[in-house]
Amino acid sequence: MALTRTPVVNGWFTESAADGSFRLLGTRCSACTAVFFPREDAYCRNPHCPGGGELAEVPLSPRGRVWSYTDGRYRPPAPYVSDPAAPWEPYTLVAVELEAEGMVVLGQAAPGVGVADLAVGMEVEVVGGVLNEDADTGTAWTTWRFKPVGGAA
Repeated sequence: MALTRTPVVNGWFTESAADGSFRLLGTRCSACTAVFFPREDAYCRNPHCPGGGELAEVPLSPRGRVWSYTDGRYRPPAPYVSDPAAPWEPYTLVAVELEAEGMVVLGQAAPGVGVADLAVGMEVEVVGGVLNEDADTGTAWTTWRFKPVGGAA
């Protein structure tokens, strides 16, 4: 049975099965041009904003540069989904400064990408990934990942 791909958080990213494109989604304030991720739909979080602007959804840069990275060698607490009976596998976290926005976004590295494969300043791109699969509901919970440009996802 094919699993239905469902975003972990609706409205934070978009992906196209047709061409494989993937983009994080943020919001931009029309009054001060500040961009936010995660998205902001209620008000501009910029304390220097003159106010009166509208918040519009914007796709964020698909590429950026590694700002920092580390490996997670412990099982995180809830709400992270993890089977305590399954062996723990470390994962790699990457903080990426997005190309156009200059903001830093945190995410996991793509499968197969470890700390030995990364370097500060390295160009990476955002790709779709699966956080968890639930065969009982037929759902693959999707999220974003980062991989080196030209690397395998």
